[in-house]
Amino acid sequence: MVGSTRRPNRCASLSMVCPHVFDLSGSSSVMADRSRGMSLSLGRMRARCAPCGASGPQAPGPRRGGGNKSRPPWLSPDTKVSPETTMVAHDKPGSSIVMVCPPYPSHVQAFEALAQELRARGHQVRYLCADRARCLTSPPEPPPARLRPATLREDIAQGAARTDRLCRHGPALIAGLRADLILGDQTEPAAGLIAQHLGLPMISVACALPFDPEPGIPLPFLGWRCDPSPKGVERLASARRIAGWVMAAHGRVLQHHADAWGLGRRRDFADCLSPVLTLAQVPPGFDYPRPVSGARVHPLGPFRAAPAETFPGDIRPDPDRPFVFVSLGTLQGHRLALLMRLARACRRAGAQVLVTHGQGLSAAQAARIPADWVRAFVPQRAVLARADLCVTHAGLNTALECLEQGVPMLALPLANDQPGVAARIAACGAGLRLSPSLSTERRLALAIQRLLDEDSFRAQARRFARQAPAWPGAAGAVDLIETHLFGQARLPAILRA
Repeated sequence: MVGSTRRPNRCASLSMVCPHVFDLSGSSSVMADRSRGMSLSLGRMRARCAPCGASGPQAPGPRRGGGNKSRPPWLSPDTKVSPETTMVAHDKPGSSIVMVCPPYPSHVQAFEALAQELRARGHQVRYLCADRARCLTSPPEPPPARLRPATLREDIAQGAARTDRLCRHGPALIAGLRADLILGDQTEPAAGLIAQHLGLPMISVACALPFDPEPGIPLPFLGWRCDPSPKGVERLASARRIAGWVMAAHGRVLQHHADAWGLGRRRDFADCLSPVLTLAQVPPGFDYPRPVSGARVHPLGPFRAAPAETFPGDIRPDPDRPFVFVSLGTLQGHRLALLMRLARACRRAGAQVLVTHGQGLSAAQAARIPADWVRAFVPQRAVLARADLCVTHAGLNTALECLEQGVPMLALPLANDQPGVAARIAACGAGLRLSPSLSTERRLALAIQRLLDEDSFRAQARRFARQAPAWPGAAGAVDLIETHLFGQARLPAILRA
């Protein structure tokens, strides 16, 4: 079906906008017989919702002579295909895909990039949102801004409540959509649990560091080195037990729904990962080696697009002096004391320094930072293109942008998977890592000076930058999704030999 708008219909059975009507945006195209829950008439097609009977908008019939002149490569020579039942714009049948991701901005951006690529290839995409237990064509909205950062206990409680809502309402919504596939963020275990319950294929998406189990690779929130020795494996097993205790509230939610659905033991996020495919945003060569899980974990590089940016006109670095960019991301910019210490360390190393705080500081607080420039936000990619060094909290997105630009890093991990990202920055030779709480101004200045003076760090970062144009990104991720979907058993009957 092809169309430019979606006209939602009132579904009396759910007392909300009908979630069963397929998305008609983009250049999507569908097989005449693949909708199953929808009734279609050839020529001009109208979608009708099987669960509630609501009718969707009409869409133009197949275009004559366009987009389908070549025979799909998977067809056997004796299979006959009518022009009225082949694809409108593509030679593969459009699939119904449900995305499940938490409302974290960086994760949402990655899923939006995947959704855009999927829709461009004719697939129908829905997001399963936990806020009001619904399926939408747009991603989940971030939670309201907090006056203070959430504690670990609060984060775990919020995550457990979100997983519970998804597990209570998600199966009925996804079944109503007649989904072919679930794309699930690794940090939202409801995706895998629901897929197992419904018997649907599921692909994991690692927007942060992948945490597919691998002997010797530490959990993402640990800054350990990879150690596949028996001692390292034993230490990692102990860390997993401690992590299970910390995440017990979330584990109880998972086990409650697993028991209700007869799935057996499911108390860990790893129990809810895809057993066949993980799409990871880390670029090739950045993560630790994965001899066991490497066949299913695919490092693809960033999924999100890289729009053109302009360097701020009111910031004019002296080209004869080193230029250092300091950013603790959008969630850690409230750390005034640390930002002040970093600015002084950069000055001590003889560098110009630009500090951003992501609106985490008031104007009066920002004025106390002894930097050359202090801003709430800047176009980060444009700034990195001129920077000699980035001092970062080791968020994965910032680390990937530094590698794309060939900029070495001083990593100061603060939360979440940042210790793991910092460990990999140091392991691949593209930077150094220090403890933000234990590092004095002098120690920070010495590390900054070393990163500016020693060419090896810049050379390693630039090695990634040279490889960046070949990173598969979202297009490569969708290639893998389609390879997984269009096995012979998954094709509509008319395309199976």
